[in-house]
Amino acid sequence: MSISNVAGAPSSPASCHGVYWLGLALTQGLGPSGIKKLIERYGSAERVFQASLTELEAAGMRAVSAQSIATGKSMELAQQECAKAAEAGARIISLSDPEYPSRLKEIYDPPVILFVKGSVEVLDRPGIAMVGTRHPTPYGSGMAERLSTDLAARGLVIISGLARGIDTSSHRGAIAAKGKTVAVLGTGIDVMYPKENTRLTEQIVALGGALITEFPVGTSPAPQNFPIRNRIISGMSAGVLVIEAAEYSGTRITSRLALEQNRDVYAVPGNVTNKNSWGPNTLIKQGAKLVATWEDVWEELPAEVQDALGSQRNESSEAETASLFPDEATSPHERNILRLLKADESTHIDELVELLENEMSSSEIFAALFELELNGKVRQLPGKNFVKSF
Repeated sequence: MSISNVAGAPSSPASCHGVYWLGLALTQGLGPSGIKKLIERYGSAERVFQASLTELEAAGMRAVSAQSIATGKSMELAQQECAKAAEAGARIISLSDPEYPSRLKEIYDPPVILFVKGSVEVLDRPGIAMVGTRHPTPYGSGMAERLSTDLAARGLVIISGLARGIDTSSHRGAIAAKGKTVAVLGTGIDVMYPKENTRLTEQIVALGGALITEFPVGTSPAPQNFPIRNRIISGMSAGVLVIEAAEYSGTRITSRLALEQNRDVYAVPGNVTNKNSWGPNTLIKQGAKLVATWEDVWEELPAEVQDALGSQRNESSEAETASLFPDEATSPHERNILRLLKADESTHIDELVELLENEMSSSEIFAALFELELNGKVRQLPGKNFVKSF
């Protein structure tokens, strides 16, 4: 009988995949280091639950933890959590499972268990983490979306945190390329935050991506959860790409974790007068790879990763790519407009008409803007404001 069809705990612990690891994770007073010591001592999570209270206490466990395991309380909590996960359509993967992301195992403190909704296979594919501010400029959003589109089109999994801003743009870019993306949540697998990204999570799963979290079902978006989950974002990736981040931000934590985990760090340079440029510009000064196009990331990837993704890579001549530099394949009217537009500051249509009144008629300006929008070189913001895409 499926655990989703019964009230309370299933009849057998083994009927829920990963239940023993989950029981350890839910044991009061038993952290990741304590779990690691127990596994080393007993050989498996299941054998820990076969030990007596005396044996557990002799192993150096705190009394509250040993009693929770010996009395069955930990297993009861695990059974209940299994039922909730099944109801949410999620699978539980433990640190001992072959499906557990191999790169994530390499970090100092990998999560003991992961709740996964969507493809499990995608978790072990080569990926790049994309992170940044929740309040990006149009330039930042545009670069995040375009770079993730280009990288996902070439087979890299885009890993990010589903937050507003750069995270959201990165996931959307991968979806635009019909590529794979993984969202690492700071909530339970059934709690979508922010709520406006609920549709986005559905698209991620539908295209063969995944949602993952280490937090139990129903966990709310508490502020302390998000810095904790950042080690998963960097740990799963081959490298971390930073796009706009202020001096004091979660992105700074993620980039620091990436360095500690021996991951490559990339950064998109920004306007030095914008506070969101502090993070990437400082990282570049400290040795991070400057990124203007997808090639800047690709050429730094290990040879075996490039070879593995080679068959999925589109020819450069067929794929439009992101760039910080102006595209010369435009008409004179379009170049006049691009000369005036900025990537990090919007310009109103009335201002364009006034600035170009001696060179172009208003109808020519409207027509050129329309062509630039169609070609993805210009974006229109609310209120008839325009920005250069990148």
